[in-house]
Amino acid sequence: MSKLIQRLWSEDSGQDIAEYAVMLAVILVLVVGTVRLIGSNANNAFSSVASSLQ
Repeated sequence: MSKLIQRLWSEDSGQDIAEYAVMLAVILVLVVGTVRLIGSNANNAFSSVASSLQ
């Protein structure tokens, strides 16, 4: 078991996967935040246009 942990710790490929996972998580947080912000602003804009048309 200790040899497996030592091998995983010394290999670079495991670190690359972890770095890609962190980058993906950051990108997903940014995308979700942006979509929620744009979505609520777009909803407010459409609501104000619809109420002015009535």
